[in-house]
Amino acid sequence: MTTFQNQVAAEATIAEQAWTAALGAVTEEIADCFEHREPRALVREMTEAMLMELDTRNYWTLAEALGHRGPHRLQHFLSRAVVHHDRARDRITAWTAGELADPDAVLIVDETGDEKSSTDCVGAARQYSGALGGIHLCQVAVHLTYASRHGHAPIDRALYLGAEWAADEERRLLTHVHDDVVFATKPQIAAALLTHARDLGIQARWLAGDEVYGGRELRHSARALGFGYVLAVRTDHRVDTAVGRLTVTALSARIPKKAWMRLRTGHGLKGDRHYDWAMLDIHPDDTPAGHRPGHAAVLVRRHRYTRELSFYRCHSATPVTLADLVDVVCCRWRAEEDFQTAKGVCGLDQGQTTCWNSWMRWTLISLLAAAVLAVTRARTTTATTAGSGLVPASGRELLRLLRITALPRPRRDRGHFLHWSAWRRHHQHQAAEAHRRWNNITAAATT
Repeated sequence: MTTFQNQVAAEATIAEQAWTAALGAVTEEIADCFEHREPRALVREMTEAMLMELDTRNYWTLAEALGHRGPHRLQHFLSRAVVHHDRARDRITAWTAGELADPDAVLIVDETGDEKSSTDCVGAARQYSGALGGIHLCQVAVHLTYASRHGHAPIDRALYLGAEWAADEERRLLTHVHDDVVFATKPQIAAALLTHARDLGIQARWLAGDEVYGGRELRHSARALGFGYVLAVRTDHRVDTAVGRLTVTALSARIPKKAWMRLRTGHGLKGDRHYDWAMLDIHPDDTPAGHRPGHAAVLVRRHRYTRELSFYRCHSATPVTLADLVDVVCCRWRAEEDFQTAKGVCGLDQGQTTCWNSWMRWTLISLLAAAVLAVTRARTTTATTAGSGLVPASGRELLRLLRITALPRPRRDRGHFLHWSAWRRHHQHQAAEAHRRWNNITAAATT
């Protein structure tokens, strides 16, 4: 056991060096996105504070942890400071993809919802969110994740504005939504994220996504941009085959028993997970003008015990094996892992931001923290795990090491705590009094 402890100690040292180098490199990349010195310094401070051991993460708790006397500096950064956050996003995207670069990388599109308590927040409405398990008052954003054999991290995001919300001029004015931001479906947002990634020179081979993104419009866009795809589709999805147009469910009934192949689709703490798989050729219906038809297929996954079926529509410009497509399907779950990290340790869903700029900047810092953590993990794993007798450190395990070695500790001395306790309670008192006065005014107006 002492030998393993020594190995972990060496790994902690490597992780500290990797974190310091990665954070320094990416903040240098985005330095010219801030016209003044203070916001440039706050980016680094906020990135570190996001990963501190805190109960909650919003600009109040981050300011307190950093030792500020109030939240005003962070509030100014998020809402009013001169910050070119779109340019910073592009730099972070290119840096992350470059650090994890792999010609066979997969871009994964998926959305997640963040529950809200008020419709005052930009994009907040009663809408469906799979992450929240139904219809809730929430913000929904479409995310793009870069996944390769070196690691995975979210690299871009776009806030979804429902048709009714996007057409509400009063809401748009109150939350400072730009005039060029209009309603777009989630697949259309995903296509825009893909196009932007390609414009930035991001190299990847595949696109993966769930059933929301299996429609023809996004598949056509992916092929026009040069991506192969493996996209989940619904059980009633129809495809063109040599014997006519069939639903994927009807097509799966024609699979011979000997055509199924059992393959490993992941590894958990209790061992490998296996499913039965089959691949059936189909005719593509999404070929862009001037492109060759390529190779289209339906991939069918069958649970070994329940016999439940899942379906994936696939396309590649060149022939690929069943195992290659299964690897892309398995890669899609990296986006779920990234959502857990971004929300669980990087504060993605805790920003309490209401306006367009503040949402963009809060999520930018959250994704920056997640990206630097992913790159640090990739560098640490490469340097330490071969033949060590230890499994690679998970993202959360690596973060525990960084909190001891590299990350500053939250300020928690008595005087600072008492100052913030007094500040919070006075601010809450003022807010309660303002609400009471407003309620009295509105009550008088209705009588």
